[in-house]
Amino acid sequence: MPPIPPTPIKLAILDDYQNMATPHFENLKPTFSITVFGDTLLPYNHPSTPPEVKRQLVDRFKPFTVISSMRERTPFPRDLLEQLPNLKLLLTTGVRNAGIDMVAAKELGIHVTGAPGKGRSTSAAAKKKRGPDSTTQHAVALILGIARGIASDDKGVKEGGWQTDLATGLSGKNFSTLGLGRLGGNVAKIMYQSFGMRILAWSSSLTQDAADEKAKSLGLPVEDEDGKVFKVVSKEELFKEADVLSVHYVLSDRSRGVVGAADLALLKPSALFVNTSRGPLVDNNALLEVLEKGTIRGAAVDVFEIEPLPKDSWWRSEKWGTEGRSKVLLSPHMGYVEGETMGAWYEEQVEIVERWHEGKELLNVLA
Repeated sequence: MPPIPPTPIKLAILDDYQNMATPHFENLKPTFSITVFGDTLLPYNHPSTPPEVKRQLVDRFKPFTVISSMRERTPFPRDLLEQLPNLKLLLTTGVRNAGIDMVAAKELGIHVTGAPGKGRSTSAAAKKKRGPDSTTQHAVALILGIARGIASDDKGVKEGGWQTDLATGLSGKNFSTLGLGRLGGNVAKIMYQSFGMRILAWSSSLTQDAADEKAKSLGLPVEDEDGKVFKVVSKEELFKEADVLSVHYVLSDRSRGVVGAADLALLKPSALFVNTSRGPLVDNNALLEVLEKGTIRGAAVDVFEIEPLPKDSWWRSEKWGTEGRSKVLLSPHMGYVEGETMGAWYEEQVEIVERWHEGKELLNVLA
């Protein structure tokens, strides 16, 4: 009688919106039984998530020993992790994930690993790409999109209209960056070099010396004829003087809601607000109220408090830009969604699964 083959290890791939993950994981079969979920349920720890959805989340994840998650699409708070006794390896993309309770995972013996996006360690070192990263490109695209009215003009022309509004020029105006890390610095550099904007910067710990070093590291002068190239200002001045206010901040318990109603009230009527970082950094209701009242010219938003946006979300209105409302340009958290990047992340996750199964040292350990 032939030996009975071992039972496959259950592996789940979450939130595969573009249906692109499966080919990367194929070589794990038949050792692993792979289930792909193309949708995201409401976050387990959000106040608006009903009990029945929480039960659905637990039921969905409970059978799996290994879970592949896309960074911060599905949160894993302590309460959820404690109800997943089979879970031994939780994979995430990127090099951090504020949606996973790392302390709880470690206490529960769940390995958590990241994926920096360089591809498998066994392959030749990835050639360093020239130019700005995906999220930087998307942030600049949204800034230009809302300033030039690209989406609304496209809609108008297709509906038979012609030159129904004025564009907003950027040259010589103030670009305020909330955060001057890698992304904030990269976007600020482009807005300075390409559009001649004056750069104002603030974060809770940013100093002028640090901003000067950032400018130098990006190949920019520390000063020009207008003074500091990256000028550090107070938070109040950052909002008051902004022609474009762009959020480039890391989400944490401390930074949640860092942009509140009082900050938004400081923006001038001609200002544009852009967020490509994380939705919870901004008071969602306060921003919607500002836009509904039309107290600023417009906003371009790629990230939201709940993702994907609920069907009945106020954001999904088609009335933006009409009857006194601000213009609004939306994209569905596309800052990092490039085929090459996501493919590299999945390849790294597959390598980690292989190493875990073989008892080898894990790569990119987060918890």
